[in-house]
Amino acid sequence: MYQQMIFVNLPVADVGTSKKFFTELGYAINPQFSDDNTACVVISDTIVVMLLNRPRYADFTKKEIADATKTSEVLLCLSAESRAKVDELVDKAFAAGGTPSGETQDHGFMYGRSFDDLDGHTWEVVWMDPAAVQS
Repeated sequence: MYQQMIFVNLPVADVGTSKKFFTELGYAINPQFSDDNTACVVISDTIVVMLLNRPRYADFTKKEIADATKTSEVLLCLSAESRAKVDELVDKAFAAGGTPSGETQDHGFMYGRSFDDLDGHTWEVVWMDPAAVQS
């Protein structure tokens, strides 16, 4: 069966620093699609984040590039397999230089935390009890 993928493109100030940040979270960089201007971060088999320095990002849009430290342009949300995995990933982000974004959300059946990466992009990490989504 065909698995649709998503490629999220984000502008970053420094590709090297951003690569280090995401590898510290445990993600791999695909060197085949990375260079001095771009880093291809493999989140999963179907999720890839392309980190582009601002001039390279500008090659793909005629719009003004948002400064994510001042303006929210996107909220990225990743699932986690458990509450502990939510905490693990977010704590790694903080240790790597990320900053808290919003309050911890604990609804019993759903648990989430969030962080801003080095360029201000907001990442949410959420666990949901599988029994809560079964019909």
